[in-house]
Amino acid sequence: MPLAFARLGAILGLCAACAAPACAAEPLTIAVHRLTLDTAERIAQGAIKACRAKGLQVSATVVDRNGIVQATLRDTLAPPVSLTISRQKAYTAAMFGIKGTAMGPQAASPLALLGDGLAFTAGSVPIEAGGRMYGAVGVSGAPDGKIDEECAQAGLDAVLPDLEMQ
Repeated sequence: MPLAFARLGAILGLCAACAAPACAAEPLTIAVHRLTLDTAERIAQGAIKACRAKGLQVSATVVDRNGIVQATLRDTLAPPVSLTISRQKAYTAAMFGIKGTAMGPQAASPLALLGDGLAFTAGSVPIEAGGRMYGAVGVSGAPDGKIDEECAQAGLDAVLPDLEMQ
């Protein structure tokens, strides 16, 4: 009987050794981190508040990493067209992973003609924290896209410390 246990132990050890490489293989799925609705709303609200402090009424849109809208806010007197433009700015920043002010090369490329719904202009920032890309925020309605972008950054800054700790 002890010989049978020894053989069984050897067989089990061999099985475990053969199974180990299977455990070390790449996973078949990935985890995707997303902003909650409350966080997306906080970012949009922070952008609106920052522009209000400058005496400006704007629209702010937060999109996820796929460019899908999570939150949109339009201040009371913001121009109606600012809704569409803020979405386009956010979408473009999410697709390219860069701020609107850094999109000069893309704006001068054929992408500007091909990309329906893209806005290669100042007024957006990607939402990145802790080495993860979450999406982007776009703002429209200020007289200058750089001011829109300052407000977008302020909206992100309202949640960035908390996101960094995730």
